[in-house]
Order: sequence, then C-alpha cells, then structure tokens
Amino acid sequence: MTSLLLRADFFGGMLGVLGLMIGSFLNVVIYRLPKMMEAAWLAQYAEVHAEADVGEGTVKETFNLATPRSRCPHCGHPISLLENIPVLSYLCLRGKCRACRAPISPRYPLIELAAALLGLAAAWRFGPGVQAMAAALLLWALLALAMIDLDTQLLPDAITLPLLWGGLLCNLSGQFVPLSQAVIGAMAGYLALWSVYWLFKLVTGKEGMGYGDFKLLAALGAWLGWQLLPLIILFSSAVGAIVGGFLIVLAKRGREVPIPFGPYLAMAGVIAIFWGKPLTQYYLRLI
Repeated sequence: MTSLLLRADFFGGMLGVLGLMIGSFLNVVIYRLPKMMEAAWLAQYAEVHAEADVGEGTVKETFNLATPRSRCPHCGHPISLLENIPVLSYLCLRGKCRACRAPISPRYPLIELAAALLGLAAAWRFGPGVQAMAAALLLWALLALAMIDLDTQLLPDAITLPLLWGGLLCNLSGQFVPLSQAVIGAMAGYLALWSVYWLFKLVTGKEGMGYGDFKLLAALGAWLGWQLLPLIILFSSAVGAIVGGFLIVLAKRGREVPIPFGPYLAMAGVIAIFWGKPLTQYYLRLI
C-alpha cells in the first residue's frame, strides 16, 4: 500500500478525488460561515446592550457547518446523499432541483472542480508526500477565502488565523521554508498591509482595506517565507488595479464602491506557490 501511495499518478488521482469532496464541503463553508458570523455578532450586540433576544420563547434551528442538512433554497427540499455527489449529481440532475426543478447555480460544481484541479496541481508540483498534501490544504483554504470575500467582503478569522498557525507548524520541519523565514514572513506580511492601511487612512481619511487582508498576507508569509511577499504584493496589486479599472470604466461601477482585495491576494498566493521562486529569481536577474 505504501508503494502504491508513492506512485505519482495514484497520489495525484487521490488528491483530485479528495479535492472534489473538499470542494463540496467548501461550498457549505462559503455559504454558511458568513451567516454564522453574522448571527454571532448579533448575539454579542444583544448581550452587550442587554436587549431581549428576538423570538424569545421559541426554539431556534441549529445552524452550523453540519446542521441542518443542505436543502434547495427555492423549495426547501433536503439534498440526499445521491444528490450531493460532487459534479456528477449536478450533471445527472441537469442543473435543476429534483423536487421543484428550479435551477441550481453552476458555481457549486465549478468550485468542486476547482478544488479537484488544485489538488492535482499540488501533486504535480510537489510530488507524492506531505508537502503536496500541505500545499493542497493551503490552496483549498485560499479558494474558500477568495469566494467568501467576493460574496461578503469578509475574510473570516476562523480560516485566516488557523491558516497562519498552520503555516508556521508546517515549516517547523521546513516543508516550504526554514522556520525563521516563516516567522519573519508572518510578521512582515501583516505589517506591510497594516502600514499601507494606516498611511492611506491618514492621507484620505478612509479605510482602504480590512484587517482580514493583513492576516491573509501574514498567513501566506508564514507558509511561503518573507522572500515571496514582494511578488505576492506586486501581483495582487497589479491584478486588483486592472480589474478595478475595468469595473469602473466598462462596468460603470462607482469609485466609492469597495472592491475586495482578498481574491487578488489568494490568486497571487497560488502563483507564488507554483512559480514563486523562479519568478523571483528572474526578477532579480533583470535588476
């Protein structure tokens, strides 16, 4: 069995199939985690202000990542196990709810496919072993963060902080960089965007980004080391500027409408994972 796991094709297929299942779970996280955060904030607000709980005396439905079962948002039809097979169920149902025939968003199978491709890419880049599995976990977390930020302009601490500590833990054994570089990367990543935030606020009086962006860049620094932070900042800023300009000019989006920065950081992080070192060496040769 050990020799089979060490085969590159089997290992890649295993991470790909695991990615499909993880992608299905990420769909739940992307949808439910922001709602769980909102419920927690409302409960804290009510507690601080000594307000009576809304619906006091009634039994509230438990809502977390495991409960209740996934259901159709249109008719409430519970999704059975056979209806929840990644990608295949969507294709068999032809993208419609079995009960009410309402359309199912294609985003669900696309996220499942993206998670599978990221798992395959991790196996291709790092080969069979712990490093590829760790890289896949990082990539799946970045996918979830990017989608949550696109939907809600939030980067939940429930993902960014474990991701940061996970990077430091992973690099205790030097999986990606020595621990000293990971620690400096975490500190430098946070301080880099924290400094930009306060400089922008002092100059304009407005907030240019959220604290979640600091924590995400700190997490990337913890995984990939401080040397790749300039590349990540450069790519994320460039892509963000291009997309932001496109939205303002072509999509008629107002300049005052905030644009989430997390997806661009996540995209730059993916580039750094796969091609960060050769790109950095190429850049250094140019200068």
